[in-house]
Amino acid sequence: MLALAGASAAEAATQGSLGSTSTGTVQVSVSVPNRVQLSGLTDVAFTNQDPSVAALNAQNVCVWSNTATRGYNIDATGSGAAGAFTLASGALTVPYSVQWAASSGAVSGTALTSGTALAGLTSTATNAGCGAGLASTASLIVGIAAANLQSMQAATSYTGTLTLLVAPE
Repeated sequence: MLALAGASAAEAATQGSLGSTSTGTVQVSVSVPNRVQLSGLTDVAFTNQDPSVAALNAQNVCVWSNTATRGYNIDATGSGAAGAFTLASGALTVPYSVQWAASSGAVSGTALTSGTALAGLTSTATNAGCGAGLASTASLIVGIAAANLQSMQAATSYTGTLTLLVAPE
């Protein structure tokens, strides 16, 4: 009885009448909040990198957004001090760069700054995870300058974590 007390006359449902058949109608509606999804990421490994040549890894990724414009922004943070893009081996550190392009197949893009979102981006994906034939919509580019490679100690493994945060716009 309490559930009926909350119903209002403004609802569009119509009630059926008594008879051999009875037909009623109800309105059905749905809304969804803004959502995004980042997928298709792979780990970056520079193995036996020639220190006289800058290291570059460009990978195609998928960003999906369900906003009216399919808009999103991206913020990157490294695992170094204050979120810096650095790789470390004990006390030894080396910086790396991060770029983002809002198109697949790019080998250069807009440089990202740790903790500062790059806004105004749009996706061409119509399904989360880039389903329905679309493999990727953006490019993540990670690089290490030759001068930084030359500062690294040989036979030492440097590691770090890059965190990417995508938000709808």
